Amino acid sequence: MSEQTPAAQPAAAPAPAGVPAAAIERPAAVEFRNVTKIYGQGTPREYVAISDVSFTIPDVADHGEISSFLGPSGCGKSTVLRLVAGLGPQHPPTSGTVQVLGREVVGPGADRGMVFQDYTSFDNRTVLDNVAFGLECHGVPRRQREAEAREWVAKVGLDPRRDATKYPHELSGGMRQRVAIARTLILRPRVILMDEPFGALDPATRLDMQDLLVKLWREVQATVLFVTHSVEEAVYLGDRVFVMATTPGRIAEEIRMPAASAPAREIQSEPWFHEQVNALHARIEQVEAAAKRPDGARY
Repeated sequence: MSEQTPAAQPAAAPAPAGVPAAAIERPAAVEFRNVTKIYGQGTPREYVAISDVSFTIPDVADHGEISSFLGPSGCGKSTVLRLVAGLGPQHPPTSGTVQVLGREVVGPGADRGMVFQDYTSFDNRTVLDNVAFGLECHGVPRRQREAEAREWVAKVGLDPRRDATKYPHELSGGMRQRVAIARTLILRPRVILMDEPFGALDPATRLDMQDLLVKLWREVQATVLFVTHSVEEAVYLGDRVFVMATTPGRIAEEIRMPAASAPAREIQSEPWFHEQVNALHARIEQVEAAAKRPDGARY
């Protein structure tokens, strides 16, 4: 019996603009499909937090991306993050689907880690024990988890000898947030969710923390969703920026950004950085003005 020649396979479709070809064959890191979240549905206090939100963030192999979520207060930025995290009362969505790495979110998972604006360290634990907490929950032996925790204490810019035995009340705000980041990244989650983690810090410390985040993100190669009110922060950190509008919350625009190739203080003097910041400020003003129109026009 003669060997049959295999039928010719159709050529693969080219990657969409702005999406690396390697990401096409992988499930998206995060995908929202027509997601709506309504609080108090069917009651006099019904409130639509986000409406018909759809977006896709690719899982870029050996790299990851940082996506900034930017918009006025009340536009649903934190709702989006907590839906990805699987945290109530935002989770589950009222309608639509939220997927992470190709699977629908049904609750919190080890593939996701979250850093909040509020300092969430355990007050009765030392820095070392706070950082090692996740490994402890996973049953990692004490000697191993403490050794890894010391490495991460150093990676986030703290002194393992001087700071590891301190308690949270002995730390500055920036130091406590470094502990929170170390506690999250030590587990190497595929998706990292950050809800205004630097919002309470002074400007100089905030820039230092942005540089630290970029450095550690490159090491863990995760996908980061970063909520902020700062246009400058969104431009510096974001490979893409999602501009959100309010009443109800929705995605007004998705904008690709140039990759930052220098520390935050240097980038802020670059002409392209000022151009992007000014353009985003104008876009947000447009979105906010549209939300106040009596005719209900969006933008």
